[in-house]
Amino acid sequence: TWVIMATLMVRRVPALLSRTKWSLRHFSNSNDVEEEQKLEEESQKSTDNLYYGISAKPFHSKASDILLASVNENDIEVKPDGLIYLPEIMYRRILNRAFGPGGWALMPRGDTLHYHNETEGGQLITRAYALYCDGRFAAQATGEHAFYSKNNLQYGKACESAKSNALMRCCKDLGVASELWDPKFIAQWKTQYATELWCENVRTKDKKKLWRRKDRPEPFAYPWKEIKS
Repeated sequence: TWVIMATLMVRRVPALLSRTKWSLRHFSNSNDVEEEQKLEEESQKSTDNLYYGISAKPFHSKASDILLASVNENDIEVKPDGLIYLPEIMYRRILNRAFGPGGWALMPRGDTLHYHNETEGGQLITRAYALYCDGRFAAQATGEHAFYSKNNLQYGKACESAKSNALMRCCKDLGVASELWDPKFIAQWKTQYATELWCENVRTKDKKKLWRRKDRPEPFAYPWKEIKS
């Protein structure tokens, strides 16, 4: 008897769920139902067409103001080779302020590509991503990350770094932190916030100048060591 009842219930579950969904829609606010149906239609369109909504219209003024706001100079970092950059978490915070959590997403395009450099022992991870904001296509870029480790635990970190690199490149198309690609701004920022110091490779004894922020006198990463000029 229990088996028969369970079988009947399993057969009736889809119908019950369908009726429940209809009943909830029937008694809910009509505006909510229309909004839900609209979201479902928009989602289906964006799934079917990877470039759905491309350049259809500008983002609303609030989002545009956040995206195009001047970069906070205190948030900028500098790599030892002199390249200035904004930490990837800053791009996520800017997108969250502009569109809200869940209002934007990165969609992978294609598989992750993994390259090996047999001469230097390095590895390179690349993958293309598309950025969607407000349910429509906004930008696309390929992210990459190089690492020099045979440890498989580094692979996941490398993939995440490649994703963040793609996010930064997509945000560049939206005008986020555009000053970082302005030669005049770069020179002014380095003069005010960074310094160039002579360093020595403790293994090879090679010498060259490396950059760091003036307010962060931490030692350079191994094998480089600061020396007196």
